[in-house]
Amino acid sequence: MASNDAWEIREALKSDAAWYVGTLAAGLGGLAVMGLYRLVPFIERHLERTIMVVSYLAIAFIIFWGVVDRFVFSSQEPWSTTIPPLLFMVMAWFGASYNVRLRTHLSFSEFRSRMPRGGQFFCLCLDNVLWFIFAVIVFVTTCRVAALSASNFQIVLGTDDVLQWWFLVTAPLAFVLMVARLWQNFFEDVDNLKQNEPLIRQAVIGGD
Repeated sequence: MASNDAWEIREALKSDAAWYVGTLAAGLGGLAVMGLYRLVPFIERHLERTIMVVSYLAIAFIIFWGVVDRFVFSSQEPWSTTIPPLLFMVMAWFGASYNVRLRTHLSFSEFRSRMPRGGQFFCLCLDNVLWFIFAVIVFVTTCRVAALSASNFQIVLGTDDVLQWWFLVTAPLAFVLMVARLWQNFFEDVDNLKQNEPLIRQAVIGGD
């Protein structure tokens, strides 16, 4: 990374050591982001949702204008069919991070609420561990893909100078945010266990 050279970064990420460094980077990066969230709650409440909404609106506008351009002006921008899928991926990645915090991904709350508190806490910890493993896998592999794309100067189809890695690099960033949400969930679960508060709450998609 210090070399600031895409080829050097690509070669370094080929090593198996990338998994160990990636695990450490994701874990510590998540802790750092969680600390930022505590210092600036506004960022915690609005960062992921803002990226999701802006991406969604950009997709909608590009598609809408593409239809108008095609059927009214008999023309079409060549990138109008390649940029929206990339924006959709950005929206999905940051949306996954946000919904991990809301615990809306297969929470099985109806089943878990009938378990003893020890079983509930174990299931919540298992969720965090599995999500962390998933986040590390995506973090390392997407770093490799972004470095490969940057070293080959891959451009987005239909454009002249928009590089693909500008979009791809948002994936590891989004999954660092996901790890931050996992840390938040873990510390919240520990506090609830100590204070004898309910561990399992009904998840609401789109809630706070």
